[in-house]
Amino acid sequence: MRLATIVHEGREQAAVMTPRGCVPVGAINANLGRAWPTDLFALITRGLSTTLATDADACPADRIIASPQFGPLYRHPRKIWGIGLNYSDHAKDLEAIYPDQPASFIKGDQTIIGPGDTILLPPESERVTAEAELGVVIGRTCRRVSEADALSYVAGYCLILDMTAEDILQKNPRYLTRSKNFDTFFSFGPELITPDEVPDVTSLNVGTWKNGGLHRENVVRNMQFPPATLVAFHSHVMTLFPGDIISTGTPGAVVIEDGDVAECRIGGLGTLLNPVRRSSTVR
Repeated sequence: MRLATIVHEGREQAAVMTPRGCVPVGAINANLGRAWPTDLFALITRGLSTTLATDADACPADRIIASPQFGPLYRHPRKIWGIGLNYSDHAKDLEAIYPDQPASFIKGDQTIIGPGDTILLPPESERVTAEAELGVVIGRTCRRVSEADALSYVAGYCLILDMTAEDILQKNPRYLTRSKNFDTFFSFGPELITPDEVPDVTSLNVGTWKNGGLHRENVVRNMQFPPATLVAFHSHVMTLFPGDIISTGTPGAVVIEDGDVAECRIGGLGTLLNPVRRSSTVR
């Protein structure tokens, strides 16, 4: 099943993506007398069900939106975990020591934007990078789980563009949180793809693109810490809740400038792109 948040009738609301097109969950409720939450975060918290896909398929053609406007999947997760240097090639880019445990950090929800929204380059930084990443969305409350069980707690996967004020980070590695948390520095969407559609997450190919050209790509199996390891590891640090996001690391970061278009492409999952603009206002 593929889910999204679309801008429809003046508000952001959950939808099911079908071969026929996009079906708002509100339309499913109206057509079939259901009471599904119309917010994607609430749907994840309730627990995703394949019945929702069946209901979407039952909706008549006049309920289908052919060309939806996508928003971020949701705006207020409890946690966004970012993972640094998970591919050895990216560690070489930064001349950084390859970590022997996940190098994780937290991002705030003020960083969130959606597909097509503008990445704003802050005046405090002269060198910002965009990093394509696979996102893992938690579907069930998860605490001290094993790697063998970890993926059973996953609601689905998504595409992510994670931004870094690299010049700030290079001044001092203790500035990581600041370098990662400027507004608009986290784009995710356009779809949440449930695990039944991703039989082998380690086979996915993740690529960072800029202005239609490939910068760097790699396969998830080449991560030092694959998704199951990341979920299990972080569940031993703190409880993971439905809707929490783990951004699993990038195959390569590309410097972005005013007028560029940053893009994440993951084979079989889709494409996420965002235009880039320089902000001239210090806030």
